[in-house]
Amino acid sequence: MPPLREWLKPPRTLLLILFLLTLVSVSALGWFGWKLLDQQRAVEAQRLQERLDQAADRIAATLRGTLAETGERLGAWASAPPAGREPPEGLLLVLTENSLTATPADRLLYDPSAFPALETNLSAFDEAEASEFQQALPAKALPVYERLAASGDAATRAGALLRIGRVLRKLNRPEESRAVYEKLAALAGVSVAGAPAELVGRSSAAQLSNSRTAAEALQQDLLHGRWRLTRGQFEFYWSEAARLAGGVAQPPAEAMAFSEAAGLAWQGRQRDPQARQQETVWVGDQPLFLLWRGAGERQAVWIARPASIFQHISAGKGIFYAAADAEGRMLAGRRGAGHVAVRTAAESQIPWTLYVSASPEAPGLSLFASQRFLLLVVVVMVVFLVLGTYFIARAIRREIEVSRMQSDFVAAVSHEFRSPLTAMRQLSEILALGRVPSAERRQMYYDTLVHETSRLQRLVEALLNFGRMEAGARLYHFEEVDTSDLVHRVVAEFETQAAVQGRHIRMEGSDEACAIEADPEAISVALRNLVDNAIKYSPERPTVWVEWGVEKQYVAIRVRDQGPGIAESEKKTIFRKFVRGSAAAAANVKGSGVGLAIVRDIVAAHGGEILVASQPGQGSTFTMLLPAAVRA
Repeated sequence: MPPLREWLKPPRTLLLILFLLTLVSVSALGWFGWKLLDQQRAVEAQRLQERLDQAADRIAATLRGTLAETGERLGAWASAPPAGREPPEGLLLVLTENSLTATPADRLLYDPSAFPALETNLSAFDEAEASEFQQALPAKALPVYERLAASGDAATRAGALLRIGRVLRKLNRPEESRAVYEKLAALAGVSVAGAPAELVGRSSAAQLSNSRTAAEALQQDLLHGRWRLTRGQFEFYWSEAARLAGGVAQPPAEAMAFSEAAGLAWQGRQRDPQARQQETVWVGDQPLFLLWRGAGERQAVWIARPASIFQHISAGKGIFYAAADAEGRMLAGRRGAGHVAVRTAAESQIPWTLYVSASPEAPGLSLFASQRFLLLVVVVMVVFLVLGTYFIARAIRREIEVSRMQSDFVAAVSHEFRSPLTAMRQLSEILALGRVPSAERRQMYYDTLVHETSRLQRLVEALLNFGRMEAGARLYHFEEVDTSDLVHRVVAEFETQAAVQGRHIRMEGSDEACAIEADPEAISVALRNLVDNAIKYSPERPTVWVEWGVEKQYVAIRVRDQGPGIAESEKKTIFRKFVRGSAAAAANVKGSGVGLAIVRDIVAAHGGEILVASQPGQGSTFTMLLPAAVRA
């Protein structure tokens, strides 16, 4: 890209007008693009909101249908339990005045309607307990307990086994005590000390054996609701089993939450046996949904996590939905960022506030997809406009530069032609009028005419060669040429001129043969231009060097001077047609500006390369690298 100072050259007005027009066009395009983007954004936002509203209505309708269907099934289950039919995910309770039935039963850790069973035969143990506790003679009480353990009444037998195990532990007979507790655990369907005999026996036996396996098995049975326990009994036996198992002291939070929700449902039934509709409760940090159906003697209650109700709803890829209670606490799902459709409980007729939103990546719901495309179109148009302006301005600047250089070329060539023509005319007139005073002066005039004629011929030939090269009509006749002979022949043409000016051309060549496959006349023209430039551009230096030698597969011919040198920025441009370096203008050196262009074309036609090495104030070295001739 040209530096800024190049753009500030004339014609500044034309380029300024072009840039102003471009700036106005880009600004107008940007403004229209922004307005179009803003309009598109509003349309997309409205379209997105409509789609979210539709999704919210669809989700709300699905939820209403799910709850209505579940309510109908609950109404039927309130009359007849779902024998052989699996209820919806969650916990189904059938409540009566004095009982509670859970389906599935293993989802309820304890029974909120249960009460500790009271022992009715305590009087049978009065005598033995007096010996055990009042007299502190457990050994005396043991035979009495053993006799009662043989009773035909299961409750009496269970109470006796519990007491025998206790006495044996006091007497430091743990193995016998554990065996008795295992007998107690084998009594199914019997209560002792207000709890199931099986549970009491297994817990006591596990304590005596300190068996982790037995404790873990007891925990599993407690989790699956094997026994009808009160909450206090469950928590006591769970903590004992957890201590022996070395595990977590607290039961699973979700299972505990379901059990506590069942307790709330049972308490609600006791307070008001009339029909309820639906309610969301929080147990710790667990939200649960309760749905009531039925009235009077039997009620059915469905307890479920709100998330389980939503998990079967398909809202579409990239759409987020969430439900919140009346206090704004999230019950299920998650909310996305950006636009959102809200449906309150009153609007949707579901027990929650519903939020529906979409992610930017959702198919058909992206607010920015069309904007990105439109923005890309605008950017591409702006880029094309700017690039078009740049290339147009560059073309204008180059055309004007070429026009200026052609004008300079015509002026320079005219001046070059005028000098020899003027000299030839003056000398011809003097000779024609017979005004020559002597024969020596006449001969000098003839010699001058020959010199000026040769100079004029070289100028004409240079222009003709340049024209033929530009038209691609220059024909080359290649032959094997000795580099040393060619250099000496070209340099000999300048010796007379150099001697008159007090100059010297020094030749240094390789001792080995340097042959090239070339058109001798064309290479002579190229070398002649380089030597002529070296002489013209170093008028204050007496010596110009011409060197040649073999470099790998090439023959190098160098012309070196001690002139003003060439700036780094001009090393590429000086080989263009009509271009002259700043040193020529500074030194007022005349020339046409086509010499180096001719050299470049001739060397390129020979498959070679022209190189320049120069620094301002330290002279220049031009090197022609020409392929060496291949000898058989």
